[in-house]
Amino acid sequence: MATDPSPQIPMRASSKSSNNSIHPVDVETPPVRTPTPIIYREIKHFKKWIPWLVPAFVVANTVMFIITMYVNNCPKNSVSCVADFLGRFSFQPFKENPLLGPSSATLLKMGALHVKEVVDGDQGWRLITCNWLHGGVFHLLANMLSLLVIGIRLEREFGFIRIGLIYIISGFGGSLMSALFLQSNISVGASGALFGILGSMLSELITNWTIYANKVASFVTLLVIIAVNLAVGILPHVDNFAHIGGFLTGFLLGFVFLIRPQFGWVSQRYVPPGHSSSARPKFKKYQCILWAVSLILVIVG
Repeated sequence: MATDPSPQIPMRASSKSSNNSIHPVDVETPPVRTPTPIIYREIKHFKKWIPWLVPAFVVANTVMFIITMYVNNCPKNSVSCVADFLGRFSFQPFKENPLLGPSSATLLKMGALHVKEVVDGDQGWRLITCNWLHGGVFHLLANMLSLLVIGIRLEREFGFIRIGLIYIISGFGGSLMSALFLQSNISVGASGALFGILGSMLSELITNWTIYANKVASFVTLLVIIAVNLAVGILPHVDNFAHIGGFLTGFLLGFVFLIRPQFGWVSQRYVPPGHSSSARPKFKKYQCILWAVSLILVIVG
């Protein structure tokens, strides 16, 4: 007997006489459940910034040095100059300025820090302008290379606003310290601001201690870098008071501006919907204490 190889499909007939067509029975299939997609959002508390302010500071300092050398015009104001082929951009003699730079009179004209001018001449603006001047090519290169190495890393981690504030306020703090203890000579350079960045790195490591992996190694390395830079301050023609003032200012500002929330608090804010986690504080108690004490000292100081 021949058999129909086609599969048996259930059939039903319409009861209406006007329509005698036959339709397959609708087979209900259960809906397929798709898992709820997990949306991964950027964790803003640990986002990476594109550094641009620190390179802008380097450009600004370099431009100011070029303008200072143009104003200096060594061939017109001195008997002999170094690198005569540079014309009015040539440098003062080594016996006058061993850093390959302008004369003290030119630096004073451009805004160098001098206590007599600040106190007697009511020229408080020199506490700011001196941070954008440099005594010579060697001085400029040392500061700007250090700023690029240290500053770009911090700006990438914390953004341009906080690092910019630390740089400018630390420079001002270094100028104040220099004005208090170095009243006979003029002072120029971004060293105070640079040491402020170093100080903020140390306080950032301390206040965010629990989220670091290699705590001790990072701490020792940073201390060595700071000690070496402070040791440079004992050399002639170096204003170590500006270094110390900038470092202390940046150290306090780091506790205020560079505090990070704990990983536990951050992770509970980014858990998928439907998952529960115990509430955790945003900051540790010691972080809050350091923040409050540092803020008071910065305001009072």
